[in-house]
Amino acid sequence: MITATRELPEAQDAPTTNRDYISYSSLNTFRHCGLQYYFRYIVGLREDCVSSSLVFGCGIHRSIECHFRAMLAGDTLPDLDMLLAEFWDEWRERDQEHIRFGKGEDLNVIGQLAERTLVAFQQSESANPQGKILAVEEELRGPIVPGCPDVLGRIDLIVDTGTELVIHDWKTSRNRWSHEQAQDASEQLLLYAELARDFAPGKPMMLEFMILTKTKEVVIDRHLLPVDPTAISRVKRVVEQVWRSIDAGHFYPSPSAMNCPGCPYRQQCRTWGG
Repeated sequence: MITATRELPEAQDAPTTNRDYISYSSLNTFRHCGLQYYFRYIVGLREDCVSSSLVFGCGIHRSIECHFRAMLAGDTLPDLDMLLAEFWDEWRERDQEHIRFGKGEDLNVIGQLAERTLVAFQQSESANPQGKILAVEEELRGPIVPGCPDVLGRIDLIVDTGTELVIHDWKTSRNRWSHEQAQDASEQLLLYAELARDFAPGKPMMLEFMILTKTKEVVIDRHLLPVDPTAISRVKRVVEQVWRSIDAGHFYPSPSAMNCPGCPYRQQCRTWGG
């Protein structure tokens, strides 16, 4: 699941009241803003707008998925035109009136960036991972934290190198990531590693972020991280604490100069009376 760093999110979740599972994206939404969580997952409000960068990320993710599905099936790999067709299919399936473009952006600029990004992907070592591909866009669900609902996740790519199982996650970003940023973002993949253990019981596991940076010359950085049992324990405690707050109904706005301008529920937030 390819996120500006949140640009490749999981598919839109159903309202919490209609499901018996939680996803990392929903938990993280609550951590950013409890009221946004309430609007999206409890009330089920439709978003007023979606950023072009988010749609771009989803389109690139769809193209990369097409590439690896062909590889998994042993089929001829799609060429650039086929990958671009997947990208534009994703774009056309969105409500065009609700896509918010950034400064200096239009469809022509988006298309040129998509082509540069996909060419860089096809030419990279990351397009041909070493080992056996076990799953592409694999949806996994299971109990991870006692007292919490099942965790549901969708893993971009699972590869068995022979010596270890590697959980891959593709993301698009405006800026290159440092290794420290990858470590800070590893919570989601640590949860997914717990869900994926049945793919190769007892085999060591690694996490790998593949970051496509949307610069003039697209750069793909790889960050490989170990699955640290101490880090997994910490993530489980975080999940437990966040879920307790959600279950208690602690929904309130969290004003932020960084998050509020791009929030799809700005108008609803302004009129919310508590």
